[in-house]
Amino acid sequence: MTKLKGKRLRLSAEEVELINESRGIDVENINGNTALELHLKERGINKEDVVSVKHWQNMGGELRFSIVTKQEYGLDEEQILDKIKSLIEDYSPTYKKIDRDFENDHLLVINPADIHIGKYAKELETGNGYDCETAVERVLEGIQGLLEKSAGFGIEKVLFCIGNDILHIDNVYNQTTAGTRQDVDGKWWEHFEIALMLYVKCIEMLRHIAPVDVLHSMSNHDYQSGFHLAHALKSWFRKADDVNFDISVAHRKYYQYGSNLIGLEHGDGAKMVNLPLLMAQERPKMWAETKYRYFYLHHLHHKVKHKWLDAKDYVGVTVEYLRSPSGTDSWHSRKGFTGVPKAVEGFLHEKNSGQVARITHYF
Repeated sequence: MTKLKGKRLRLSAEEVELINESRGIDVENINGNTALELHLKERGINKEDVVSVKHWQNMGGELRFSIVTKQEYGLDEEQILDKIKSLIEDYSPTYKKIDRDFENDHLLVINPADIHIGKYAKELETGNGYDCETAVERVLEGIQGLLEKSAGFGIEKVLFCIGNDILHIDNVYNQTTAGTRQDVDGKWWEHFEIALMLYVKCIEMLRHIAPVDVLHSMSNHDYQSGFHLAHALKSWFRKADDVNFDISVAHRKYYQYGSNLIGLEHGDGAKMVNLPLLMAQERPKMWAETKYRYFYLHHLHHKVKHKWLDAKDYVGVTVEYLRSPSGTDSWHSRKGFTGVPKAVEGFLHEKNSGQVARITHYF
């Protein structure tokens, strides 16, 4: 822009090109913004290293820029690729066949809900500490506790529920899928690696009990990255014949075991009162073949204590929210959402008698 008698004139593309040539500017114009090119050139910033740009005008009409580079976000592609290469080479995903007794008639549902790997909480501020290491320790301890408590049952299959905010953020800006900024422990790619290895260890523990069916629930903190994580996990166990996956993008998943029909979703989608009818409409054949029907929800991190919501028996369906092992972060602490028991929960379903036991490991 140039000023002439109080008016602003927009330069033509040819005029801008001539000015650039006179100034010795030979870099390619990004988004047609010559001022941005000048800003990058003057500060020695390579445009390939730019992650994001915010721009505005001051009171005098001059353009101002706020630029974030890869270095500031730790986006070193070579470092990331080396870590992934090392991760794959250090562990060979080959699994031997396990001899099993298929006379058992129980399904063990293992559902570590809302783990939020990457969440950061300082005990001094929130009354409890939480970080990546704590998340991993709690999940592994919780699953081991559930296996010990269920040891008296003959388990034919394990339903392992994954997703449900396994990752705390969904992008390089430490934000959820919707853009809500979070307090985090570490980098986004570290969270992904930690979550993958955690799930690998969990499935390795579970497949020694019985064949494992893995169901993934899409969720609001990690809608994209959680989906990618589920597919990486499926690839990891591609040679394991006793590990099967249902990891489609569908928000609600359904699983049949004998006379049991189990529905799973994160809990941020359809209203709870609509889930029974949705189950009947979306899986009519499964509905007709089953007598005991359940929906396991997540997202709230706690059991709802109101009688009309807590494991409420609708016509033909029982719906309930699950507890979480995740700690309370700064925002929830300030709002007073504290004191919730931290736990990993599981359920035992007999093939012809429905849910016969629930098991909980508290922290």
